[in-house]
Amino acid sequence: MPLLSVEKLTKSFGGLTAVSNVSLDINKGELIGLIGPNGAGKTTVFNLLTGVYLPSSGRITLKLDGQEKELAGLKPYNVTKAGLARTFQNIRLFKDLSVFDNVRIAMHLNAGYRQPAALLRLNRFYKAEDRITEEADRLLEIFGLSDKKTELARNLPYGEQRHLEIARALATKPQLLLLDEPAAGMNPRETESLTELIQWIREEFALTILLIEHDMSLVMKICERIYVLDYGMLIASGQPHEIRTNKRVIEAYLGEDVEHAGN
Repeated sequence: MPLLSVEKLTKSFGGLTAVSNVSLDINKGELIGLIGPNGAGKTTVFNLLTGVYLPSSGRITLKLDGQEKELAGLKPYNVTKAGLARTFQNIRLFKDLSVFDNVRIAMHLNAGYRQPAALLRLNRFYKAEDRITEEADRLLEIFGLSDKKTELARNLPYGEQRHLEIARALATKPQLLLLDEPAAGMNPRETESLTELIQWIREEFALTILLIEHDMSLVMKICERIYVLDYGMLIASGQPHEIRTNKRVIEAYLGEDVEHAGN
């Protein structure tokens, strides 16, 4: 049974249909790619999955522990609480907070105490805060940010801001992690390091991952299956070797009929 099922997902903005009848399934433990030319609707799909946008029609179903939960219509924080976390194409950190606090804030989604316990400083509040501090420190160590925990997030180099955003997403304890162009703006060395990191965190955190990425070498290297969008519609799906040779995919990226290309 798929962890996430998307059925005929559609989003229209006035007279413009940004996503049209997109259906996809993601199984537990998979690393799936979502690719397509600029403007194909990839980030719109992410925004629909995470509650940023309300679908015009279609279903988004998360299946955990034998139970189904409909995500369409939920607020973003409730989607995150259900088990989906994401990063953004344009980094959205709490830039005026410390590196440590960026991760710590995300962990309060599963803090285990309510406001009265915090106001009254009950024992369970202190126990939870000690656990949060310990887990936040562990994540920062994993991502090589321990020595910068007190720095403002805005002062980190670009690559480290990317790492911090992934660490913050992991702090919510997701079942499904959505990465929106994590290699954007990175040089080849940083991209190679990121590729290894994505593979490692999938195993270490027992995650399912859906990845948007324009770096095809990264996608073809680590994704087990790939979905391809063009003009908001799903035009292909399959394993990397199938996508690499798919005529419709080649046409979408080259903008021409491959039979006549080069004539």
